[in-house]
Amino acid sequence: QVQFVESGGGLIQPGGSLRLSCAASGITFSAFYIAWYRQHTGKEREFVGYISTGRSTNYADSVKGRFTISRDDGNNMVYLEMNNLKPEDTAVYYCNKLGASDSWGQGTQVTVSS
Repeated sequence: QVQFVESGGGLIQPGGSLRLSCAASGITFSAFYIAWYRQHTGKEREFVGYISTGRSTNYADSVKGRFTISRDDGNNMVYLEMNNLKPEDTAVYYCNKLGASDSWGQGTQVTVSS
């Protein structure tokens, strides 16, 4: 059974930084591109970025230059380093296989507010 567990969210002031973690189980982790997504209240889930099996990355324009994704295949972990956070980054953040339509975790809430 594929499972993703996100953690590390919280309340942070604008301009601050957070590091989110994603623990995966039930898959051959190193074989998959892993993505981060987020969902603003009342809106559809949106793509944030992904990391390939070769550790190349790609990001949505809204977070490019501020967010960094990394992975630790030995521990089935993916990380999202978020810097210079803005109020519009407030959302529930999820990780999953790139393009997945199921096996979503509970997400982790990030709130950027002064």
